[in-house]
Amino acid sequence: MANVLREVTPITDRDCFYIVERHKSEFLYPIHSHKEFELNFIENGKGVKRVVGDSIEEIGDLELTLVTGDGLEHAWEQGNCTSADIREITIQFSDTLLDERLLGRNQFASIKRMFESARHGVTFSLTAIAKVYNLLDTLPSLEERFDQFLNMLKILNELSQDKGARVLASTSFANTRQGSESRRVLKVKDYISEHYADDLRLEDLAAMVGMAPSAFSRFFKQHTTRNLMDYIIDVRLGKAARMLVDTSTGISEICYACGFNNLSNFNRAFKNRRGYTPRDFRALFTKNRVFV
Repeated sequence: MANVLREVTPITDRDCFYIVERHKSEFLYPIHSHKEFELNFIENGKGVKRVVGDSIEEIGDLELTLVTGDGLEHAWEQGNCTSADIREITIQFSDTLLDERLLGRNQFASIKRMFESARHGVTFSLTAIAKVYNLLDTLPSLEERFDQFLNMLKILNELSQDKGARVLASTSFANTRQGSESRRVLKVKDYISEHYADDLRLEDLAAMVGMAPSAFSRFFKQHTTRNLMDYIIDVRLGKAARMLVDTSTGISEICYACGFNNLSNFNRAFKNRRGYTPRDFRALFTKNRVFV
């Protein structure tokens, strides 16, 4: 398979960020990735299809999503949108805009957490969009560059407080690791990530961290808000999605390589959680691939 388009952004070492505002009736740019962080705002785009890693969703009239994962594939496609005037504001900035010393300060702690979550892609709630709308609305037209920079910081700070923000791509697809969780949870998650194709039993995973199965099951859900078996299935599906995108391996072979023992169950689980069958998911990425 060809590589996903690797976008070369126009940001230079002297730029803080790159902003472009467009009015259009159609989305044509293919699935792509880049090393820069990207905040993308869409207005009047109901029905547009957002693709971020293995997350595929139809957006509403207002959309605001942040992607900070280097190499995380993403795109906005026409989908079912029929609007004749879609407004899009794209802001791209280097991962060094706010360096680690600054992000380590207490005042920037929430922004740092947001950047970490956005390695999977993060989409923001309507409440948060309403709070930053006026800042976003005027950002592209501000002539004073310092005011533009300050307003961008205000936007990032406000968004980092959004309790309704949602992570998009799965951890196993985005190849990321959540480093702030309990040591016991991380130990089990790391084991699952390496042995997802094996027969994973609650009793064995609990024994790894010296806990009774029932106690560990409650502990895992308390610290992740997720059922252990649901988490294992999502890891397997994320690995399968990555194989569908990156390889030409047959779907049946991917099914068994990712820990599923029944092709029908694999197809059903993938469709239920990704909205597409494995075959259609692969086709979505394949049709948007280009040689670079």
